Amino acid sequence: MLTSAQHRVHRLAWVTLWYNIGVILWGALVRATGAGAGCGSHWPDCNGEVIPSTENAHTWIEFTHRITTGIDGFLMLALLVLIFKHWPKGHLARKGAVWSMVFLLIEAAIGAALVKFELTADNPKPERAWVVAGHLVNTLLLVGAMCLTCWWSKDGTRLELRERRNLTSWLLGCMGVVILLTATGAVTALGDTLFPSESLAEGFAQDRSATAHIFVKLRIWHPVLALVAAVFCISLASDCRQKVSHPDVNRWASRLQTVVIIQILFGALNLILLAPIWAQMIHLLLANLLWISLVFLAATTLGRPMPLAADG
Repeated sequence: MLTSAQHRVHRLAWVTLWYNIGVILWGALVRATGAGAGCGSHWPDCNGEVIPSTENAHTWIEFTHRITTGIDGFLMLALLVLIFKHWPKGHLARKGAVWSMVFLLIEAAIGAALVKFELTADNPKPERAWVVAGHLVNTLLLVGAMCLTCWWSKDGTRLELRERRNLTSWLLGCMGVVILLTATGAVTALGDTLFPSESLAEGFAQDRSATAHIFVKLRIWHPVLALVAAVFCISLASDCRQKVSHPDVNRWASRLQTVVIIQILFGALNLILLAPIWAQMIHLLLANLLWISLVFLAATTLGRPMPLAADG
């Protein structure tokens, strides 16, 4: 059983996780609106000012993202300190909090690099795709670490990776496919932003054009990989449910399958509508919910409870 203090910190972990999702979505808004250059190439200040004195919408969208990211840092630091205070040395909740902070710092560094090297707004340089894809992959690792922090701060579950080697391999493989899918999704979203189409037919024509930009040529791989990932996730969820009889496994397997189906349908709608900003935001939200469901499915499938010690 959690102590009262541990229970409060556990709730803070969940609050921090969902706050991170909000920050991620606002970051997508920055990219989709081209507001990444709203503060110029200045970081951490904005156009040479601590608080921008302008009415430019792009500046305030970018500045708001920096403020919310800064608040995120304070939340994560508070969570880290409190977990180290209320959980004993060697407890997995501590490791989850540390890795969450590490990935958050990397996230901030990548964001700063995008601004300092001017890989924002309408910049079509190929290297921008690598940085944007890496940014979103690190985001998944951050969210995954936060999920495990929430999980471990509840009951200290260890993961039986060796004892359930076959399931571990399939779960890690599925995570790898989802990470690759997310990376291609980042490049696809970037291509849609920089090279918008007036119609679906025009978009397909752009994809097939020999003179198309590399961001456009790569767009076709995202829906193809999405179908592969969908089959993988749905099949794996069924396999986990059959091999590990536990209510938590059943719950997260069902959630994963449900989110996958909704995401595929919404992805098709996003394509038909030519990726408006609101649809891109929902698509990204569903991608995060899919990832969260997959991480918790892995935790519940491979988990083995360990006793919780009192406050240390």
